[in-house]
Amino acid sequence: MARVFKWIGGTLGWAAGGPIGALLGFVFGSMIDGMQSGEYAYNPLGADPLQGSRQSTQSGDFIASLLILAAAVMKSDNKILKSELDFVKRFLVSQFGMDEAERQLLTLRELLKQDFDLIAVSGQIKKYMEYAGRLQLLHFLFGIALADGVTHPQELSTIEQISRGLGITDADFSSVKAMFFKDTTSAYKVLEISPEASDEDVKKAYRKMALKYHPDRVSSMGEDVEKAAKLKFQELQAAYEEIKKQRGMN
Repeated sequence: MARVFKWIGGTLGWAAGGPIGALLGFVFGSMIDGMQSGEYAYNPLGADPLQGSRQSTQSGDFIASLLILAAAVMKSDNKILKSELDFVKRFLVSQFGMDEAERQLLTLRELLKQDFDLIAVSGQIKKYMEYAGRLQLLHFLFGIALADGVTHPQELSTIEQISRGLGITDADFSSVKAMFFKDTTSAYKVLEISPEASDEDVKKAYRKMALKYHPDRVSSMGEDVEKAAKLKFQELQAAYEEIKKQRGMN
């Protein structure tokens, strides 16, 4: 992993234009102003963000989208909690290491100060990002909302709005949500079936979901995204094992 933001080289792949490009351009400009005023002691970009390579990276598009949507969820209840920031930092550190995580947190810090059109941003992500990547974004946003152990209604409303904008199906939204909000039927919701499903239907549902959520489906987006997908896949497997245990299935 390079020391500078992999996803910055003047523009972000498909985010070069549209609402995301405009938002990031404003954010990077604010960061440059901060360096000039002494707010930042070093250049977090490692280079002039208005120059350099314009090569697209799918992994970079994912991380940029993640930071923007994370900021939207964190701001939705009108308070930024340390537990939420710590959750984002732990994720970034696990994917990139401490130095890179600290640089990306500077961008998140600026994004939290901005107002932006969430529908337009979500729509741009939907247009250019594969469905598997969008599912990973949704999974991450639920993690932020529950970072303090309690989900504010406005946070959940914002995630629902983002999910619709990303084009996530109702069934997939309920499946991801069930991984975080546990009840007696959560395991079934994860597999997108009802408790009345037959044992054979349970097995078929698991095979279908395993194909949909397998980490290999996002391997082209980079190691960081693939690592996040593996965690979600493990939760899918755990739901299946729970149902098998309840039913005494082999």
